Amino acid sequence: MKENVKRWDTAEHLRDNDEVNAYLESSFTDGDEKQILRALDNAVRARGMLSIAQETGLDRTGLYRALSGDTDPRFSTILKITNACGGRIAFIPGN
Repeated sequence: MKENVKRWDTAEHLRDNDEVNAYLESSFTDGDEKQILRALDNAVRARGMLSIAQETGLDRTGLYRALSGDTDPRFSTILKITNACGGRIAFIPGN
């Protein structure tokens, strides 16, 4: 018997701003570039790709491309996306 299995989509399970913020904070803490891009992609899709595109001044295609993991987005693009998601990037001195 063949089972229908749906692929897990994190964006579908981020229900409110508090969850999105906690998810992004956790993802940024590790500092892994690929994880950060995946987390931003999930957060943008959870909050609405069109509204984030409008807020950043990027078109949806450019936003998808920047977060795809197949490109190396400009830092200014990441700043725009982070700001549109309600956050900011800060320098926190380590050890």
